[in-house]
Amino acid sequence: MIHVESALKFYRVMAYIVGVMLLLLCVAMVVKYGFDNDTMVAIVGPIHGFLYMIYLAGALNLGLKTRWPIGYLLLVLLAGTIPLLSFVMERSVRDRVRKILPATA
Repeated sequence: MIHVESALKFYRVMAYIVGVMLLLLCVAMVVKYGFDNDTMVAIVGPIHGFLYMIYLAGALNLGLKTRWPIGYLLLVLLAGTIPLLSFVMERSVRDRVRKILPATA
């Protein structure tokens, strides 16, 4: 079960990072379309995209180790594309995985 614990830890870190980057990307979109300045989007967009790919790998790794149903796995994978959803799903994932992990002393 130590592999599941490390996969959960990696997923949680990536969920927060991707969630913050997505919020920054939303701010960047407001700056781009509201103030006609696309510099922030040009910087934050590719960074979020790269980090989202790492998030996908981490979520898929955790989902396969814990044998999530395909619908739940897809929801977790898509959580990095909807603002604030990665934070909500992180808590759901954490609770779901902790239920299957044995209690530690």
